[in-house]
Amino acid sequence: MSIEEDNIGCAAMILAAGLGTRMRPLTDTCPKPLIEVNGRSLIDRSVDRIRDAGIRQVVVNMHYLPDQIEAWAGQQDNPPIILSDERTSLLDTGGGVVKALGELGDGPFFVFNSDSFWVDGSKPALERMRSAWNDDDMDCMLLLADPARSIGFDAGPDFSINGDGRLERFSGDGQGYIYCGCYLVSPRMFASTPDGAFSMNVLWNTALAEGRLFGLVHDGLWLHVGTPEAINEAEDALNGHP
Repeated sequence: MSIEEDNIGCAAMILAAGLGTRMRPLTDTCPKPLIEVNGRSLIDRSVDRIRDAGIRQVVVNMHYLPDQIEAWAGQQDNPPIILSDERTSLLDTGGGVVKALGELGDGPFFVFNSDSFWVDGSKPALERMRSAWNDDDMDCMLLLADPARSIGFDAGPDFSINGDGRLERFSGDGQGYIYCGCYLVSPRMFASTPDGAFSMNVLWNTALAEGRLFGLVHDGLWLHVGTPEAINEAEDALNGHP
């Protein structure tokens, strides 16, 4: 590993700018990250994991119903939240990260989607990702879920993983895994990016071709909350989990 261990995963970004169309009608008046499961919002559940990992530099982007995200952020002090304002232009999953790069430091950082969360297994997922990071070989590491330990996801697997952790797009053969909505990424992955809005899949495809996209399989429960119906499903599955 060619970077200091204490520079891995010191910052995190939560993607909270999306329109949440599949969550309508709940998102007609509330941004999806503020939708609650068992009385706690989706974005607060991401912040819980971030706080537990000791991360103090946290960026949240906003576009849809931004005043509500701004009000939520103003109530946070552990850790404090830095807002990345996309009111004028929604930048998608890749462009939004590029806009916030100046706040995320020079080491690998975490990025979270705000429509899923997880229950940790034997060891916290973020700690496992930090421990598995190898800066010489990796540009990005995705947290993956076994479909058998996933709740609320209605599409097929995204990736297959080989013996050394490198990923391939799932072809339909063998074991497939779902992208969990969390990844650890080096800033160098954004050295040459499209202008404006673009999906992270553009950069992941490049990393796949170069053998520099890796994955780590989550060893606990993963819950995707993309529709109103998925809220009840997630609450039923938690069964007393925090």
